[in-house]
Amino acid sequence: MIGRLGDSTMKFRQIGLAKAGAPTVIVSAGLGGLGRFWQPQFEALGRAFRIVAYDHRGTGENAANLEGPYSIENMADDVEQIVEASGTASYHFVGHALGGLVGLALARRPRSRCASLCLVNAWASLDTQTSRCFEMRMALLKHVGVEAYVNAQPIFLYPAAWLSDHAAAIEDEVRHGIEGFQGTSNLLARIGALRAFDAAPDLANIRVPTLVAASQDDILVPFTRSQALAAGLPAAKLWMTAHGGHAFTVTAPEPFNAILVDFVREAAGG
Repeated sequence: MIGRLGDSTMKFRQIGLAKAGAPTVIVSAGLGGLGRFWQPQFEALGRAFRIVAYDHRGTGENAANLEGPYSIENMADDVEQIVEASGTASYHFVGHALGGLVGLALARRPRSRCASLCLVNAWASLDTQTSRCFEMRMALLKHVGVEAYVNAQPIFLYPAAWLSDHAAAIEDEVRHGIEGFQGTSNLLARIGALRAFDAAPDLANIRVPTLVAASQDDILVPFTRSQALAAGLPAAKLWMTAHGGHAFTVTAPEPFNAILVDFVREAAGG
């Protein structure tokens, strides 16, 4: 489905078998930007909710050159355009890493239609460990090339044992990542946006129900960032898993799916 507002166009998909009038869940990926990141959650969420999934601007079906200064607020603008185009009165937002920053940006806006947040391995302000990882990844991209960058990406997303057990699937993922690469200038603009974002001063004013979810073995974003988020948000609860890596929603989805469905159901009033 395509939503058009003014001179902007954002493609999005509506997924699920829920009845008409079911609560809407908008899912937003991390730096990769692709809506299919949430495939392991679609079945569980789709039984009870209307899912709206999209590729971030500059990626996938919304491929475009990102021009001028680019920020998380621009990404939040895209979500609000999708909300309008999809006829959504209110929504529950689920964001992974960078997607979680988009959710924080939306929830702190006046007259926001965001009814609840789920922030997965996200942060209010960038941690030194995360910054170090991005510096290394950008160096690979600039000085070695796209293939090296994409080949290194699974190391930051998945635990070592899971990578070993799913070697063939990872090879396929890397191949698709190289073929569909979002472009160096776009990727650097998106990394610049997440590095500049800081919601820490606004956390006390974000009062929607929030589920903060994290993995303790995430090497990209320390779980302490999620602990800080949960402590700073007035209506947040923290859920952590010991294993699964940065992409635990992919590597070990079942426990998270159960928690997420219960959370959204409760936030939507049962």
